[in-house]
Amino acid sequence: MTFPKKVKIREVGPREGMQIEKTSIATEDKIRLVDLLSECNLPVIEVTSFVSPKWVPEMADAELVAAGFKRRPGTEYQCVYLNSKGIERAQATGKFDLEGVISITASETFSKKNTNRSIEETFKEIKDRIAVLGELNVPVSTLAVMTAFGCNYEGDVDPKHVIKLIDRAIKKANDDGVDPEYILLGDTVGWANPVSVEILVGQVQDRWPDKKINLHLHDTRGMGLVNAFVGLKMGVSYFDASVGGLGGCPFGGFKGAAGNIATEDLVHMCHELGIETGIDLEKLVEVTREAEKILGRELPSKVAKGRSLSSYRHNILV
Repeated sequence: MTFPKKVKIREVGPREGMQIEKTSIATEDKIRLVDLLSECNLPVIEVTSFVSPKWVPEMADAELVAAGFKRRPGTEYQCVYLNSKGIERAQATGKFDLEGVISITASETFSKKNTNRSIEETFKEIKDRIAVLGELNVPVSTLAVMTAFGCNYEGDVDPKHVIKLIDRAIKKANDDGVDPEYILLGDTVGWANPVSVEILVGQVQDRWPDKKINLHLHDTRGMGLVNAFVGLKMGVSYFDASVGGLGGCPFGGFKGAAGNIATEDLVHMCHELGIETGIDLEKLVEVTREAEKILGRELPSKVAKGRSLSSYRHNILV
C-alpha cells in the first residue's frame, strides 16, 4: 500500500453545507465561517454558489458573502456556477480563483432532478459551456461526474457506464481544444463502498493514467472515511470535505441524511497515516464547534467530539 506524501483538501462546507440547511443562516455568519476556515491553512475553500435563488434560495446572498470574506494568501477561493450568467456574477466580484468545470451525471433521473436536463442534453451543452468559459478566460480544469457510484432513484451505477461517459466527455472537450487535468468522481448521495471505490478509481487510473483524480465523498451511510482511505491507498491526493460533516444533496430523494465527510476527520486520518495536509487540525476543530453554534445543532464530526490524538499526545508529553 502506497499513500501519497501530501494531499490537497478542498473545503466545501460554506457552499455545500449552507445550501441545504433547514434554517436560514445570516450572511454575516456565512462570512465569519469562511474567515475562520481561512485561518486553518486550508488550501482551497468553496465559498458559495452563483445559482438561481429560485432553485437554491440559501445562495441568494452570494454577492454579499463574496464582498464580505477576507482572502488569505496561500488559499484558493472557489465557487459554483452552472451557466454563463453565474460565471459572470462570480467574475464581477473579483474575489474568486475561477476554474472551469465540465459536469456530467451518471444517473439519468438524478440529472433531470438536479439540473433539469437529461444526460444527452448535458452532452449537447458541453461545447457551449467550453465556449463561454473560453470567452471569459476561465480555464477548464475538471471533468466532474456526479452520482458516479450510485443513485437513490436508479440504484448502483455500473463502472463501465461511468467510464464510457468520461471517455465521451473528454473526447468532446479535446475536440474543442481543452484537456481537463482532473476527473472528479462524486459520490453525490452516498452509494460508494470500499470495493466500488477501488474498482472505479482503478479503472479511471488504468484508462487515463495522466489524469488526477478528485474524490468527492459523502458519509450518508457511514462509508465516507473508509472510502477515502481506499482512495488514499490508491494514490488519490485530492479530496473534497466539509467542516463538521456539513452538507448533502437537496435533490437526493431523502431528508435528514448525513452530509459530506468531515474535513477534520479526514485531516486527522491523513496525519495519523503520516500524510501531510498543511492544515491546522486544532484550529479546524474549533471552527467546527463555532459552526455548531452558528447552525444551532450538533454536527456529525467525530474528531470535534473525541479530539485529535495529537492533542492527547501533546498533553501526555507536557
